[in-house]
Amino acid sequence: MTACAIEPPSTSGADGVPEAGCVITADGAYAARLAPAGDCWFPERWTLDGPEPYAVPLPGNQPEEPGTGVQPMGDGRVLIHRSAGGRHMFSLLYPTGPGTGELPLGAVECPEPGTRLVLLPPAPGGARAYALASGPRSSAVWLVAGGAFGPERLAEVPGRCSGGVWLDGGGRLLALDRELGGRTKSVVVDLERAVVSPLLQIADDSDDRLLLADPDSGLLLISSDAPSPGQERLGWGVLGSTLPVRFPECLRLPDCVVTPFAIQPGQVLVPENCAVGLRIDGAFGTWVGTWRPAERRVRHLAAPEGWLAGAGVWTPEGALRLPYATPTTPCGVSTLTAPRGNAGATGPDGTAAKATEPDGAAAGAAGPGGTATGATGPDGTAVGATAPDAAAAKATEPDGTTAGATGLGPGRAAGPGPGGAAVPVSPRTAAPPENRPSVPPENRPPAPSESRPSAPSVAHTAVPVPARPVPLQQAPLGRLVTN
Repeated sequence: MTACAIEPPSTSGADGVPEAGCVITADGAYAARLAPAGDCWFPERWTLDGPEPYAVPLPGNQPEEPGTGVQPMGDGRVLIHRSAGGRHMFSLLYPTGPGTGELPLGAVECPEPGTRLVLLPPAPGGARAYALASGPRSSAVWLVAGGAFGPERLAEVPGRCSGGVWLDGGGRLLALDRELGGRTKSVVVDLERAVVSPLLQIADDSDDRLLLADPDSGLLLISSDAPSPGQERLGWGVLGSTLPVRFPECLRLPDCVVTPFAIQPGQVLVPENCAVGLRIDGAFGTWVGTWRPAERRVRHLAAPEGWLAGAGVWTPEGALRLPYATPTTPCGVSTLTAPRGNAGATGPDGTAAKATEPDGAAAGAAGPGGTATGATGPDGTAVGATAPDAAAAKATEPDGTTAGATGLGPGRAAGPGPGGAAVPVSPRTAAPPENRPSVPPENRPPAPSESRPSAPSVAHTAVPVPARPVPLQQAPLGRLVTN
């Protein structure tokens, strides 16, 4: 699972996310980008699955405009998207000896003012390519390559949509972030049945977006302001699970923008062991972070020189491959191996971490009927689980991290209060003012070599407070019907 970006042609897209300019196929075999040639731009295909990566330039009769969309297909051809006014043209490019062959596919008309059409991320299999046309009142998903009769309109979604994440390995279920009624929620589109259904709805008044998904493990990377109203937080969940969304504190880096771009594939049934590649932009530049849900820490790595920032793909073995281009190496791939701690969750010092309740009791104990009680780990990350027969809720701890709270039966409220007493969780209680703890040294971004006095550590006592719950059980992730 990949998402890629290069700055010169376009620096930002919808929602402030770097716009795709270097794209890798779902299997990591090919990549495509707009390459610079002086003041001009031309398409370029990279082959990544051979002994050595190599690039094939695909220049046309004239230079391409900045922002022209390119996407590699599974057979090595490159889809190019050009636009003029409200008309969007699509063609397939391929090398023909010294020149470039071009196969026109057709065009899509978007006459309505304010409509934006972009290519969706590469679909699994690489035989088809899709585009999303987002208008002020509705959006449409188009099949633009791989069809029998040119571009084909597949589904219409009420509201203005953005994003695009594939949920399955067959290229049938597509998740989109839909803005409707002033709020953004993720929905899933069944492209075979043209059916739209809710996917992610954490709270009624929150903006919830799906950033990445791994079909093998079901791991989801989510952005939401539910735990901290008005402030986007990175969280993770599991597709089809009743466990609550977790918003780890280690993914909050002060004065930095953290963008996940790749998830390790092949980790069936163990989503907590999937490595995630992070693009981190801060005052000192751009670098790479790696994170696993089970470890609850971010490891900071220097990016290779010339890295196409935000581009990369994981191998099933846990190697992160990052494409880069420099004047001396116009096509290169750097391989980084993410260090791995213990099999279970680890604390900032690398030792095994056990999730505990505020009163010191170990978390994760099964309740009546096998229902697991919610808990928070030492870093404040939620590790609670819910069962289908329990009412799930998410409670915000004093540090702003959410924890799972599970009802144990009719009339019983979950969550320890002072002295171990149960505290009812009100679904509409406002979150308390946030008190952010200092960031552990290993989670701080690289800094210049200058000595700074370290801040004194202050011990805080966890005090249960009324909180704003964030239940994933409101998001019907396990109710997707795929007949």
